[in-house]
Amino acid sequence: MSVGELDPVIHAPARLRVVATLATLGPGDEMTFPRLQKLLDMTGGNLSTHLRKLEDAEYVAVTKTHEGRKPVTYLALTPAGRRAFEIYTETLRQIVRGATP
Repeated sequence: MSVGELDPVIHAPARLRVVATLATLGPGDEMTFPRLQKLLDMTGGNLSTHLRKLEDAEYVAVTKTHEGRKPVTYLALTPAGRRAFEIYTETLRQIVRGATP
């Protein structure tokens, strides 16, 4: 994906919200699934569907583990996901600059 094209994986509104939220974390930082779900006010099924698409594109890393007996899912933006989001936001800036008289 190059500057000038909007990445269709990120461009879907729900996925854009997921990526933008995860981009606020530092590189290597993670967020739990329930925390992201609460922040975005999304159902678990809807969030899972969008995360799967982002994971397939290698933009999001999903780590499933256990804390005691309780399963926990951690989410993080991958370096490729962070770069794709940077390109996406730069493309939007270019579009806005081009639309400004």
